Amino acid sequence: MKELVKKRVLVTGGAGFLGSFLCERLLAEGNDVICLDNFFTGRKANIQHLMENPFFELMRHDVTFPFYVEVDEIYNLACPASPIHYQFDPVQTTKTSVHGAINVLGLAKRVKAKVFQASTSEVYGDPAVHPQTEGYWGNVNPIGVRSCYDEGKRCAETLFFDYHRQHKLQIKVARIFNTYGPRMHPHDGRVVSNFIMQALRGEAITIYGDGKQTRSFCYVSDLIEGWIRLMATGDDFTGPVNLGNPGEFTMVELAENVIELTGSNSKLVHEPLPPDDPQQRKPDISLAKEKLEWEPTVPLREGLAKTIAYFDGLLKQA
Repeated sequence: MKELVKKRVLVTGGAGFLGSFLCERLLAEGNDVICLDNFFTGRKANIQHLMENPFFELMRHDVTFPFYVEVDEIYNLACPASPIHYQFDPVQTTKTSVHGAINVLGLAKRVKAKVFQASTSEVYGDPAVHPQTEGYWGNVNPIGVRSCYDEGKRCAETLFFDYHRQHKLQIKVARIFNTYGPRMHPHDGRVVSNFIMQALRGEAITIYGDGKQTRSFCYVSDLIEGWIRLMATGDDFTGPVNLGNPGEFTMVELAENVIELTGSNSKLVHEPLPPDDPQQRKPDISLAKEKLEWEPTVPLREGLAKTIAYFDGLLKQA
């Protein structure tokens, strides 16, 4: 009888860092999973261990073009998420967020599927409010080098809520704060992967600006748990909801932790701050606590140790 209630779930961007962990979790819970990815930043190595599962299916496809599958739920994760990747082709990044959302929402409307949008803390821009609550409208430069991602994600949220209001679509929107863990791309330019790779190679660790700017780092398993709980909520709760770790660290503090945990002799070097780089980033997760009974459980040093072990393994295989 269990086969009759198996959910069919589509994960766009399913071969990426976060998507691969989501696919893994959905399969473990007995679902039939379709992973859709164009492999711009996703990697087959992330999902190789799932390929033998008869309930896992891989589709090579770009979400900016329509696609047709029969599913019960959709998680829309497709979009490069690190500055080095989303600034490589900014027009395509905007298309991925906007056209991708339109195609995902059109599919969800046709098959009457519940649909999740992986939004981002970048919708808050360089925030004038700290910590950031879901009610804050943000401080975003609409014509800056990060706008393709920031404004693309903001527009995607607009589309999700308009489909919800106009077509009564079941939507869930999560605003994701910095997340890290194994399977991060080693050359994605994000601060955690940068610091770890530089430390393991004994290179100088690059700090942009004075290093006093802050970020909040959520371990991947905590984030995935938040997504699953959000999708399980009733129709009366759509989000957006902040999902991230409210623990706040400066870039210098993060670098010092990485150096200590790797046993590296790396020194810190300072480079100019990139344009529109936010000075502070910390989620207010009161809504997630209330509606999802969720909060992170993995401390930074524990998560860093697991991530370091992963990157150390990659370097030894090279």
